[in-house]
Amino acid sequence: MDFGLVLQTDPPASQVVSLMRRAERNGFRYGWTFDSAVLWQEPFVIYSQILEHTQELHVGPMVTNPGTRTWEVTASTFATLNDMYGNRTVCGIGRGDSAMRVAGRAPNTLARLGEAIDVIRDLAEGREARVDGNPLRIPWIKDGKLPVWMAAYGPKALALAGQKADGFILQLADPYLTEWMVKSVRQAAVEAGRDPAEITICVAAPAYVGDDLAHARDQCRWFGGMVGNHVADLVSRYGEHSSMVPEELTEYIKSRHGYDYSHHGRAGNPSADFVPDEIVDRFCLLGPAEAHVEKLRALRDLGVDQFAVYDMHDAKEAVIDAYGEHVIPAVNG
Repeated sequence: MDFGLVLQTDPPASQVVSLMRRAERNGFRYGWTFDSAVLWQEPFVIYSQILEHTQELHVGPMVTNPGTRTWEVTASTFATLNDMYGNRTVCGIGRGDSAMRVAGRAPNTLARLGEAIDVIRDLAEGREARVDGNPLRIPWIKDGKLPVWMAAYGPKALALAGQKADGFILQLADPYLTEWMVKSVRQAAVEAGRDPAEITICVAAPAYVGDDLAHARDQCRWFGGMVGNHVADLVSRYGEHSSMVPEELTEYIKSRHGYDYSHHGRAGNPSADFVPDEIVDRFCLLGPAEAHVEKLRALRDLGVDQFAVYDMHDAKEAVIDAYGEHVIPAVNG
């Protein structure tokens, strides 16, 4: 199983670079960041520094979207980094939650997202694509490679990931929901004539190593609030008790009362006060290192290829080191 580290691009950028370097030294192979231009610093500028100061780490957004940048700009940016540092980027992409809503726009439609996946990949790998109805190719790209991994929760998004994406990003670590969603993605791949084994499965969630469960939960409760934004969209689309979406995903947001993006992805987020301990325990990895290893092995058995650690709490360095010393060797040993 591969391991990734997920950070917000809070200033100073040097701290983000330092944590990514620390992660690579501890056996992490991927470095991810949020991508929301108003809330945090521009990630693609920082990726250049991360790539310059690491040897093999692959970097990318978790996740970008088709609406905040034109598609040829997104493709050219990835291709430039790949040309400089040797095809070490991954394009994580979704409909756009914070990036679009904070700017006063609605998230992108799935139809637009599906089109963007094909266009960005084709352009970044040097092929011709149609952008706004016009044929376009970036002529300087040679031997470019850009895997595109799609984030999804709902049935239509899961189907789109199976039909088009090179990887599937699931932002929660509940084994039951992971199994259900991975099956949905793979079934869609089969129906689209694709080999489902070629789709990389990435689960991303907060991890907090330690014996104080109450403190760990408080540091990671924000994640249930973040996921709740997407779940609320699903409930509004499919209804509270739809057979299309498991109640194990939707039930907990009944007490949700809006969301303030100024605290997005941060420990102590007051908009996450509706998230119960049970959800924090199910969606995240908490407790001593042995508990992390046990849950990660269960996820690996469900077909998960990468676990990406959301490292937004008061023990960033300690979690990176604990994973390097105890968790990663035990899972992969």
